[in-house]
Amino acid sequence: MHVLSVITAKGFALPSLSRGLTVPGVSSGRLSPLPLGRRYWLKMSACKDGDPRVQRIAEAVRVIPDFPKPGILFQDITTLLLDPKAFQDSIDIFVERFKDKKITVVAGIEARGFIFGPSIALALGAKFVPLRKPKKLPGEVIFEEYVLEYGTDRLEMHVGAVQEGDRALVVDDLIATGGTLCAAIKLLERAGAEVVECACIIEIPELKGRERLGGKPLYILVETEK
Repeated sequence: MHVLSVITAKGFALPSLSRGLTVPGVSSGRLSPLPLGRRYWLKMSACKDGDPRVQRIAEAVRVIPDFPKPGILFQDITTLLLDPKAFQDSIDIFVERFKDKKITVVAGIEARGFIFGPSIALALGAKFVPLRKPKKLPGEVIFEEYVLEYGTDRLEMHVGAVQEGDRALVVDDLIATGGTLCAAIKLLERAGAEVVECACIIEIPELKGRERLGGKPLYILVETEK
């Protein structure tokens, strides 16, 4: 188990680990203030016990408090990309997992799914399909909306990018509440693909995103712990 440390910048305890999700209670003052500059510990455990590659990946991910706004803990994989060995390890492990599953399309979710997805697709001999935010794709698109904390967003995909009978792998860097992955699954299935599995570097189990995937398998490398 690798233990990551952060220092609170705003003087609040930050118990929830989430990229892009507000920690309940911070803005309303329901959390007791803690001294500025005190160090708090975030645990990240490797999910493939005994594999030194996964431990190296866990150690390469850092957590940034209060980004992009107060009350958010941002899981930053850019430090993983700065470590060529850990980056290569992450690709290799995914390829080993899916090399015998007859994957024909790897769908990467904007934006960090674009970092890992193409390399996995090339190694598997599959095509790569970007799932993008609105108005980013130039051709005719189909889309799937999903609910955010305030409002909605949607993923778009080019018409014809996925064919009936394609076997799809969905790739992103992290699963939190699972809304984006769920939208990706629905979008691909509407186009006629069979979603074989979803793959992420990091899972935040306390947010129960896995439960929203309708029973689709989810493969992760590391998970956060309180």
